[in-house]
Amino acid sequence: MNTVNNDGGGEHGIKLILRALRSRNYKLFFFGQGISLIGTWMQQVALGWLVYRLTNSAFFLGIVAAASTIPTFLIAPFAGVIADKFNRHRILFVTQTLAMVQALILAILVFTQTISSWHIIALSIFMGIINGFDMPTRQAFVYELVDDDDDLPNAIALNSMIFNGARFIGPTIAGVIIASFNESACFFINAVSFIAVLISLALIRISPQKKYNKHNGTVMTGLKDGLSYASKSIPIRTILLLLSLISLLVMPYSVLMPIFAKDILGGTSLTYGFLMAAVGVGALAGAVFLASRRTVQGLDSLILIAICILGSSLIVFSFSRYILLSIVMMLFAGFGVMVQMASANTVLQSIVDDDKRGRVMSFYTMSFMGTAFIGSILGGSIAHFITAPYTILISGTCCLAAALLFSRKLTQIKNLIHPIYVRKGIIPQVASGIGTAATLTAETKE
Repeated sequence: MNTVNNDGGGEHGIKLILRALRSRNYKLFFFGQGISLIGTWMQQVALGWLVYRLTNSAFFLGIVAAASTIPTFLIAPFAGVIADKFNRHRILFVTQTLAMVQALILAILVFTQTISSWHIIALSIFMGIINGFDMPTRQAFVYELVDDDDDLPNAIALNSMIFNGARFIGPTIAGVIIASFNESACFFINAVSFIAVLISLALIRISPQKKYNKHNGTVMTGLKDGLSYASKSIPIRTILLLLSLISLLVMPYSVLMPIFAKDILGGTSLTYGFLMAAVGVGALAGAVFLASRRTVQGLDSLILIAICILGSSLIVFSFSRYILLSIVMMLFAGFGVMVQMASANTVLQSIVDDDKRGRVMSFYTMSFMGTAFIGSILGGSIAHFITAPYTILISGTCCLAAALLFSRKLTQIKNLIHPIYVRKGIIPQVASGIGTAATLTAETKE
C-alpha cells in the first residue's frame, strides 16, 4: 500500500471527493453499478407494490422480506469463503447475470398475468441466495479496483454515495412507471440495467499487483479459519459486534416510521415520504463527508461520534411532536447510520489481510443485514406493547450505551490498528519504528 499523501495531492472540492475515479477499473465499476442500482431500487418499490396489490396483506410483505433476507444471512459466511477461494471478478459476473435473469422472470410473469404468491416467494428466496454471494464479494472486490490503495476509503464512500443517490432516483421513476404502465415495466428496466454492470465487469482488467494468496482448503476449513481470524483480532471482533448491536437495537426505527408519520405527528403519506427522504439525505451527506476525507486515520473515533449522533437524534425524535423537528432528527439519524457503517467498513478493509477479506466482509454483511431483520421484528413487537415513541427512546438509549462500551475499547483499538496501518504503508513511519510496529501487530491476536 502506498504511503498516504497528507496534503491530498493538492486536490480539493469535487476532485478530492471523486479521487477514486482516477482508477480506470473503479470508474467502470462505479458507473455500471450506478445505473444498475437505479434499476434495483425500481424493482424493490415495484415488488412491494405488487405484493400488496395481489395480497392486500402487510403480513405477506413481511414474509417476502424474510424470504429475501434470511437466505442472504445464512449463506453470507460460506460465500465469504468462496470469495477468498475463487476469482471475485468472475463470481460477480455470475451473480449479476443471475440477478438479471431473476428480474426478467418477474417481468414476464407479471406481463403475462401469471404471477402468483408462490412465484414471488420463490424468486425472493432466489434473490436472497444471489445477494448472499454477491454482497460480501462486491465489498471485497472494491480493493482490487483501486490503483492506489490510499483511495480505498474514498471508493467505499463513493459506493455509499451511488447507493443513496439511486435510492432517490429509482423509487421516483418507479412510481411514475407503475402509474403509467404496471410493475412488469419496472422489472424489465431493472433487467436491462444489469447490462451496464455486466459490460463494466467485462471491461475491467485486474492488475497483477492486486493478486492475493487464495484459500485452498475446504469451505468448512475456510469458514473456521475466518471465524478464528476475526474473533482473535480485537479491532475486527469489536467492530463487528458493535455493528450487530446497533443493527439489532437501533435500525428498527425505519419500520416504525409510518406510525410516527400518521399517529404521532398527525400527518399523511406525504409526511412519511419526507421522513424517509430525510434519512436518505442525511445518509448521502454522510457519504459525501467521508468521501471528502483524505485519510483513513481517525475513522475509529468517527465511528464513536456517529453512534452518539444516531442515538441522540433518535431520543429527540421519540419526544418530538413537530414535523419539522422530526425531519431534522431523521437527517441526523441518516447521517449517523451512514458514517458509522461506512467508517466500520473502511477500517475493516484497511486492516484485514487480503486473503481473509471476503470472509470478513461476509461477517460484516451478516452483522448489519441479519440482525437488522431480527431487530425489525423485535422493534415491532415491543412497540405493540409500549408504543412506538417509547420503543425508539429505548433504541436511542441503547445506542448511547453501546457508544459508551465502544469508547472504553477505543484506546486499545487505536493502539492495535496503528502498527497495522504503518505496516501496510497507510500512514508514514520512520524505518526505525517498523520493528516496533511489527511487534505490536502480533498483539492484535489474543
